[in-house]
Amino acid sequence: MTDTATATIDPKEAAHFGEMAADWWNPDGSSAMLHKLNPVRLRYIRAAIDRRWPGDAHSFRPLAGKRALDVGCGAGLLAEPLARLGATVTGLDAAPENIAAAQAHAAPQGLAIDYRATPVETMADTGFDLVTSMEVIEHVADPAAFVRALAGKLAPDGLMILSTPNRTPLSRLAMITIGESIGGIPKGTHDWHKFITPDELTALLEQAGLAVIDSSGLTFDPRTGFTLSANDAINYLLTARHRDR
Repeated sequence: MTDTATATIDPKEAAHFGEMAADWWNPDGSSAMLHKLNPVRLRYIRAAIDRRWPGDAHSFRPLAGKRALDVGCGAGLLAEPLARLGATVTGLDAAPENIAAAQAHAAPQGLAIDYRATPVETMADTGFDLVTSMEVIEHVADPAAFVRALAGKLAPDGLMILSTPNRTPLSRLAMITIGESIGGIPKGTHDWHKFITPDELTALLEQAGLAVIDSSGLTFDPRTGFTLSANDAINYLLTARHRDR
């Protein structure tokens, strides 16, 4: 019988990313692509925060007094900026090696992030104002169960923000054919057949009781690097919240 508490974790995927833990914070290392993606993801997240909780658009801490959960946090590339934005942050990852690297990186900076090598399904805490999971759902064993677990952690008036590659011929070319050969992405990182289209992810969110309220493509411009775009053929971000809220 499958252990439903850990059913969404793929052990091979966890081991693959755990092997990258020591190099996670090297902007030219195995996680270089994530370092390049992070600024544009943060721009999208900041815009979603400002729409949901209007205040001073120039505030450095728009998440002050809010709780954030980052699932599949790796070594903390997103969790740390969320903490600097004022949130009380919990970061979960399937690989203990990543959690150790995240703790070691955050401690000297005085960032009190609650990092746990814990499946989201087994965490008792709920009521998070912001739930994020970036480039994770394409690596889990059961995407529907994973989305349900994320939805169960979200406060009634909270926001969930996800990003993931689209399943298109262009994403196969960009992220696997090129990305895993000369683009700096470690070989074996992606399985194109596990990529999820925006319609498929929207359906999973709706089945979990959520509604998509915003979306954006994420593309690469040789002149400016990664940028938000109407073109979601390679990668995209979605914002969702509980229905009727």
